[in-house]
Amino acid sequence: MKNILDITKCLGIPDEYVIPYGWDKAKIDLKYKEKLKDKKDGKLVLVTAITPTKAGEGKTTTTIGLHDGLRRIGVNSLAVLREPSLGPVFGVKGGAVGALKSTIVPSDDINLHFTGDFHALTSTINLIAAIIENHIYQGNELNINPDRIVWTRALDMNDRSIRSITVNANGSAGDDPDNRNLDIELQKLDLKGKDEATIEKTRIRKTNHKSEFVITVASELMAIFCIANDEEEFLDRTEKIIVAYTFDEKPITVKDLNIRGAIKKLMHTAMNPNIVQTLEENPVLVHGGPFANIAHGCNSVIATKLGLKLADVVVTEAGFGADLGAEKFLDIKCQRAGLKPDAIVLVATVRALKLHGGVKFDDLNKENVEAMKAGICNLKKHAENMARYGVPVIITANRFPSDTDAEIAELKKWCIENGYRFALNEGAIKGSEGAVELATAVKKVLDTVVASFTPLYPIGEKSWSIKDKIGYICDEIYGAGNVVYTDLANEQIKKYTDMGYSDLAVCMAKTPNSLTDDAKVLGAPTGFTVTVREVRLSAGAGFIVPLTGAVMTMPGLPKEPLACKM
Repeated sequence: MKNILDITKCLGIPDEYVIPYGWDKAKIDLKYKEKLKDKKDGKLVLVTAITPTKAGEGKTTTTIGLHDGLRRIGVNSLAVLREPSLGPVFGVKGGAVGALKSTIVPSDDINLHFTGDFHALTSTINLIAAIIENHIYQGNELNINPDRIVWTRALDMNDRSIRSITVNANGSAGDDPDNRNLDIELQKLDLKGKDEATIEKTRIRKTNHKSEFVITVASELMAIFCIANDEEEFLDRTEKIIVAYTFDEKPITVKDLNIRGAIKKLMHTAMNPNIVQTLEENPVLVHGGPFANIAHGCNSVIATKLGLKLADVVVTEAGFGADLGAEKFLDIKCQRAGLKPDAIVLVATVRALKLHGGVKFDDLNKENVEAMKAGICNLKKHAENMARYGVPVIITANRFPSDTDAEIAELKKWCIENGYRFALNEGAIKGSEGAVELATAVKKVLDTVVASFTPLYPIGEKSWSIKDKIGYICDEIYGAGNVVYTDLANEQIKKYTDMGYSDLAVCMAKTPNSLTDDAKVLGAPTGFTVTVREVRLSAGAGFIVPLTGAVMTMPGLPKEPLACKM
């Protein structure tokens, strides 16, 4: 591993714009971005995947391997990745630094505390919550209805026990979720002679109410962190977040809380992108990390745009399968940031295809060509989805040690017969040498094919209703035949439309384990029904979030969490 200053030098970054965190990682001062504003952007490559198994199928590994492979064949490339969340690190999936020889380092630091970005975000999220509660307690001049506080606390950990909590409004010790002791508390106060309005206001600010925690990577603040072009846009968008409603249903925003300065102090350092290296000592930017199943699943716009100024080719990834991360990358991130991808690499694995072909998870390491062929329907659907965006697609097989030559040959045969470019990636096993085939295929596309990127729907068009966008995504990307809405979801959609938010992007919250909203349904079904049970408004981030099926914004740990195996 090289000293991080040697890594930044290979990108031409002067030392005065490098903020070291030890000798092996650093932040890049955003002031350097201004120095590059007149430089031509490089080309942008998105790495996505088919519907994964619960262990993940190697998008990050492929992204790192492709980057190493491109550098090996002489391309000035740069990988730009998301920061890992502690939830998966200690849960099921594990870290997000790649695997084997396609890994970024220092791995443990990156997977855990890194440079403190997630701690800054979590602290800011919880500061907002604390300020809201304190405002109510101190007199509630904004007339906030405690039962209409929509801002949630956050923790970067999987913990189902805090999905629903009771906020102790008066701050006293003891458990009184139903406010049984409220009248006793009020009797202790000197309210004699006070008018009924004053007494009621006192009652309200001492009334307990329900709330919840979300995992940090599902918070609207994380989304804004990764959508904003710079610090000022981050602060402006943050102030637009609707945190609560008054008793007469008027929205209360972060701006009403007068904490812009405090948020800036907490988040200032975190806004600078992080830089680390691969095992082959190639530079990698790592910044931001929203989940793709319950958020938009892309690294920060700040890091992506900086990368496009620093390199001729930027390789980035979007979380989970192409139905989630890639759709949101293309329809939300690219539209919001004015980005135009030049190529899409669609990762397929023999393991995942066999899973979709009916093989049990514990048997995925056994050869089964017929099951793999049966599962190719899932790859076909994702490949068709990506092609509709007008961006050239390269299908790559991320090879696992258990994959047989017969299985790889059959997968390649299907791709060629169906008109898709195919390249094998053995980067995880062999390092950059094993990624040369994929790197060469990507370089050829970038050199010879001009993308004509077209998003699925336009953001900012009032002619597209919220339901139009939800229905179109469910139909075109998932393959659904119908979308049904609960009474609550219908009520919320009407409210957001009446408030003037119908032209926002739609950020679907759905299981990553299926094209449907049922995690148990594999393959590529059609004509199924998607159920939207709730719809949330992220006014600061600029999107509507429909929650489908049983998706949770605070995951739980499995029976045998990885935390118990370290």
